[in-house]
Parts: sequence; C-alpha cells; structure tokens
Amino acid sequence: MCQIDSLVGALDHNVDLAIAALTTATAAGCDVAIFPELAICGYPPEDLVYKPSFVRDNEFALDRFAAATTSTAAVIGYVERGQGTTIGSGFPTLHNSAALCADGEVRGSYRKHQLPNYLVFDEMRYFTPGDELPLWNIAGATVGVSICEDLWIDGGPVNQMAAAGAQFILNINASPYYRGKPQRREEIVRQRAVESGVPIAYVNLVGAQDELVFDGGSIVIGSSGDLIARSLLLDEQVTIADFALAPARPTDRPPTVVSSHPTKSQVGLPPVVEPMLDPLEELFQVLVTATRDYVRNNGFSEICFGLSGGIDSTLVACIAAEALGPDNVHAVLMPSRFSSDHSVSDSEQLAINLGIDYRTIAIEPAHASLLDMLAPSFGDLEPNVTEENLQSRIRGVLLMALANKFGWLVLTTGNKSETSVGYSTLYGDTAGAFACIKDVWKLTVYELCRWYNDRAGREMIPIHIITKPPSAELRPDQRDDQSLPPYDILDPILIELVENDRTAGDLIAGGADADVVARLARLVDIAEFKRRQSPLGPRVSNRAFGRDRRMPITQAYRGLDR
Repeated sequence: MCQIDSLVGALDHNVDLAIAALTTATAAGCDVAIFPELAICGYPPEDLVYKPSFVRDNEFALDRFAAATTSTAAVIGYVERGQGTTIGSGFPTLHNSAALCADGEVRGSYRKHQLPNYLVFDEMRYFTPGDELPLWNIAGATVGVSICEDLWIDGGPVNQMAAAGAQFILNINASPYYRGKPQRREEIVRQRAVESGVPIAYVNLVGAQDELVFDGGSIVIGSSGDLIARSLLLDEQVTIADFALAPARPTDRPPTVVSSHPTKSQVGLPPVVEPMLDPLEELFQVLVTATRDYVRNNGFSEICFGLSGGIDSTLVACIAAEALGPDNVHAVLMPSRFSSDHSVSDSEQLAINLGIDYRTIAIEPAHASLLDMLAPSFGDLEPNVTEENLQSRIRGVLLMALANKFGWLVLTTGNKSETSVGYSTLYGDTAGAFACIKDVWKLTVYELCRWYNDRAGREMIPIHIITKPPSAELRPDQRDDQSLPPYDILDPILIELVENDRTAGDLIAGGADADVVARLARLVDIAEFKRRQSPLGPRVSNRAFGRDRRMPITQAYRGLDR
C-alpha cells in the first residue's frame, strides 16, 4: 500500500512520488502496489478537469508512471477520458478511474461506479459512473479493483466482484478526515470483508488540500475481519502486507491478465500495524498537517498572526510552531487601552516558551486618530460596537502590512463557536489567508490547550491563559459571556444547529430554553454573509462551514413555527 501525498495539478511531482514508492515495493518483491484515488492528478481536481489540456497531461503522466513498472503490478488513480460528451454540457465524458499497470504499460482500467455527491463531494459534477465489473489476474490471483465509495455501498461493486470469484479486493481512496473517521473506515472495511468473504486492501491518500485533510491510515482486513496491516496516520508510508489467499473459486468471468509472474513467496513476514493516535493528539496533528501543507504548498514558508493572550490565538501559536518550525512563526502583540497587563505578559511568556519571534505594536495611536477622524460624522452618538470593531480592523491592517512587507502569510484565530454566531469583526480578525481552528469548537480549544501542556509535561501555555474568563478585550471589563451564553451551554446548542441540522423549533420542542435557542439560531443565520467572506480552514468535523454546509445568505426560514 503506497500511501503518498499527491498535490493537485503537480503531475510530474506526483509521478515522481509514485515511482519512488513503486521502486520500494518492487525491491521488496511485492506482487502488486496500490496507490490512492486520482493519485496522478491529485484529489479533488475540481474544475481543472474542464481543461482539456489538464486531462491529456494527466494521461501522459500516467503513461510515464506505467513505463516505470516491471514485475510488480500497480493500481493507481487518474482521470480517464470516455467516449463522447456529457449531455447538455459539451464537456467530454470523464471517469474517475484506476489504471492497472505492469511490465511498462497500462493493461486496463476500472471506472468508479458510485460517485459521491454530498457533504464535501461533487463527483457527479465532473464524472460519469462506470458500469463494468472486470476481474483481473495479478500474479496468479483473481483480483477485483474498486474506488472509494464503491466499498461503502451495501451490496455494491465490492460484494458483486467477490460473488463473481475475486479472491482479493483492492480499494483505492481519497477519503478526507473528520473526527472519528479512521475508526469508521475500519468498521466499514471489516464489515465488507466479512460479508464478501474476501480480504480487502484499502489505501488512502495523505496530506492536505485546501480545507480537506487526508489522513492516510491505509489498512488490510482479512476475510474473517482481522486487521492484517495499518499504515501511519498523516504521513507517507509504503506498507507491505504479506499473506496467503484462499484458493480461487470458479468464475464465469475470466480475469484479464495484468501480471502473470508471481514473486517469491514471503508469507510469514511480521505484519505492520501502526497504532491509532489519542483523539486529541490526532486532532492536533490534523490541524498541524493542514496548516503546514496549506502554507508550503502555496509557496510560503513563514506566517504571522495576532497573539492576544487569549486561548484561541494561543492554540494557533502552538499549531504554527509545530507545523512550520518556531523560526518561521511571527506573533504580533497589538495591545490597546483595554488590554490587561497579564494578556501582554502571558503572550510574551508563551512566545518565549515556544521559541517563536514576537513583536509588540500598540494600536492606541491609530485608534485615537481614527476616532478623531470620525468624530465629525459620529457627532453625539453614544459609543457602541463600532468603536470596538475599529480596534480589530486596525489589527487586521497591521498584520496584512507585515505580511506584504516580509512575504508572510496571515493566519486568523477564530474558532467554530465564534464563526457560527458571527462573534468576529469582518475585515478585522477575519482578515487573513487561513483559519486553522475554524472548525474547532471553543470547548475543544480548551481541551487541546490542556492536552498540549500535558504532552509537554510543563506549562508551555501559561496556566492563566487557560483559566481566565474569555474576553475580546475591546471595552472595559469585557467578557464573552456578556454577549453569548457560557460556552458549555453555547457549544452543545450550536452543534445541534450547525452540524446536526436541527432547527430552533426542534430544540425548543425538546425542552431547550426558547429565548436562548431562538436567538442563537438567528445569529447563525445572519452570520452567513461573514462566513462567505472569511478564509478557509481545515475540516475536522463531518459538517464544516464551507463546501460542507452551503446555506443561502438571503433566506427567511426560521424553523420556529409548527
């Protein structure tokens, strides 16, 4: 199982990665090496597939990979051109396919049957489903090849190929992460292997692409449901699983020969079963991977962000330091007249503990100047959120100025709780390129910070940051719970509204406080215009803002009437 980190559109780079992994598999005497879904072009290629030259170049890249194969057969994902055009679009028919390669050439292909079109997936926009279920002879074994969603369907292609005589199922994937997904995958693969009566090898992509994180964790499950091999989470790896297959069963569908020369038997090699991670460590490392890959794959090496002494920017500092190395992280302290002394000292201590660069730029002169400029227009109107938001927007301007001058990329620090209800300033603390904790609830931010200190065995994060009441510090003695319910009340309600698609009426009928729920549901709805203008961030839940959850900005449904 060749768990590689393909980059969308980097065709030569992806082929180089695949050939290097294939070389390792060939040297080990493997019969077959399997690679992730669309590994040649990267996943998801989205509207790049509408460019005819992109599809042709992806096929040329496949030919270069196939030319590198010898006795070890290879199964790798690519975009395949079909016959004719898609009805009504004028675009050529395309398939999400797996190429079967051996002895220097492409021997055949399998076209994905089940095209997911939900949550983050749009495959029906681009691809035409396959309808054939070929079997293949690889080194004397009858093999079925399938792609990702094909395995998740009860009674689908995997079961049908097993019933037709396959001794082994090879399933190639680009399966994005959310919390609990690695365990869910193993359950599905185990269920499918047991009910079909044949072992299944499941190889997954690794690395991050925009807001999606592919966590690897490739597995082989035996026909009795036993775990034979598991690859690392969040890292590239060639994992060799070596075992004997059950005798071939009669089939009325003669398999197409891909590779007819079995390698020397190595049955008895110890299995490679990499461990699962602790749930909080897994989540933290997913956020690290997402941040590192987004920054580096977009041509940057250094980042900056505002460090306020609050819990959110603290977690961002820890993620950034691990993702990019402390020397590439620049924290900017931007105190105002409302910033407490301990917010500055806590931020300074955190930066020292992490070994990251930090500087202080006080915003009071700019804030005073802007208030003077606006005074003739504001007249005798009482101060309100306008004056508060000015501070946040000044901070955004300063961060962007530093980023422009030094070639840095700006990280924002808002969490999912704030993003849900619009507790943020547009063009202020939403100004930046990547929101690395955008899909992390506030209570989970606290959990991750406590875990981070536990992992370090000391107070890397000053304990006062974790224990003090959360505050935006934009007015005297401000606390978050003056504007919102306490987070232990807020987050569970928002999870129901945002991730579980419950309405205010549903929750009120279930006994929730009507005034609180109605207000929060309204805040979620009216903040949609902010979310559309905010930077993307890594998806770590099964319902993240962005491509996962597409709500109209202008809409009048409230879900309160019955």
